[in-house]
Amino acid sequence: MSDAEWAVVRPLLPVPVLLRGRGGGGQPEAYCHRAMLDAIRYLVDNGTKWRAMPADFPPWDRVYAFFRRWRNHDLVREAHDRLRRLVRERAGRVSEPGAGVIDSQSAKAD
Repeated sequence: MSDAEWAVVRPLLPVPVLLRGRGGGGQPEAYCHRAMLDAIRYLVDNGTKWRAMPADFPPWDRVYAFFRRWRNHDLVREAHDRLRRLVRERAGRVSEPGAGVIDSQSAKAD
C-alpha cells in the first residue's frame, strides 16, 4: 500500500485502545494496522488461504483475528461505504449511488 493510499485509509481504521488515552486496555497490539491491512489485501488479491500467508506478513492467525474483529464490528462495511462516498465526491458525483446494475451472470434467475 502506498503512503498516499494509507493516508486515505488510516482514519477509517479503529484507534488502538492504548492510543486513545484510556490506558489499561489490555496488551498493546503487536502488529500495526498497515501491516494487517496489507496482509488482508494480499490474501484477497491472490486468493490464497489464511494459513498460506507468506512469512513477510504477520502470522496468519493474528491477521485473521484482526479481520474477524473488524468484520464483526461492521468496520469492513463502514470503511467500504466511506471510501465509496469519498471516491464519488472526488469525481464530482453525488456521494450515494442512485441505482445499481446486476448482470445475469452475477445473480441467478428463479
